[in-house]
Amino acid sequence: MAHKYATISTLKGIIMKAIVLCAGYATRLGKLTENTPKPLLKVQNKTLLDLLMENLEKIDDINEIVIVSNAKFYNNFLDWSKKAKSSKKITVLNDGSTNNENRLGAIGDIKFAITKRNIDDDIMVLAGDNWFDFKLKTFYDKYKSNGNSNMILGAKTNDMSILRSHGVAILDDDHRVVSMEEKPQNPKGNFAVGPFYIYNKNSVKLIDEYLKSGNSKDAPGNLPSWLCEQTDVFAWDISPAHRIDIGTVEVYENIDNIIRSLKFFDRTR
Repeated sequence: MAHKYATISTLKGIIMKAIVLCAGYATRLGKLTENTPKPLLKVQNKTLLDLLMENLEKIDDINEIVIVSNAKFYNNFLDWSKKAKSSKKITVLNDGSTNNENRLGAIGDIKFAITKRNIDDDIMVLAGDNWFDFKLKTFYDKYKSNGNSNMILGAKTNDMSILRSHGVAILDDDHRVVSMEEKPQNPKGNFAVGPFYIYNKNSVKLIDEYLKSGNSKDAPGNLPSWLCEQTDVFAWDISPAHRIDIGTVEVYENIDNIIRSLKFFDRTR
């Protein structure tokens, strides 16, 4: 497929910013997130955001981590940042939203962070509210070894409830994304995409075009769905690693048991 925009490889001297999306309200979790944002809920005695930071710490080329919050939880993240253990610069931004009705949406928040921090580098975009056991350093290394082509990650599944609640990508034999659809009711494939993305600086500049064309600001998977028609996007299959989206009270209350069962399963493979 001949793309409109070519990818320029710059394997040396990479500088990357991490943008962590933390501006959601997690209303499905009820009282759990009434006064605490979901990324600051604890799993195994550490917040989800602390676990994410430990993972990002291993990527030397990331020199700044930008946390995008809403107005309601901005001070929570500011307080957290003062105690966070990281060798990298941490910036907490307030996107000004106060509820689900006036939120900027995930892609709106990515653009907000790029504008506020005047970012002109490669970016890694991550949801701040997932538990996972794969290494972001491996994700980053695959990005570099693939010539700095945009990358998404995910895993194959036949669970229709998962496919209908995620982006679903069609991949070619080289794991290039041929097409992708966000939250399809009738999925055409079985590769479910998680909320973790790497975009090279040339593609970051295309986000303005994406938004000016009237595309959705919500659901971060909408961006690579559009981007794969403009330039190369590749996928990393994280199997047999795991990712847990803590979307219900039941999942959170049982998260330790769920994690233990996953690790046991891994040891018996």
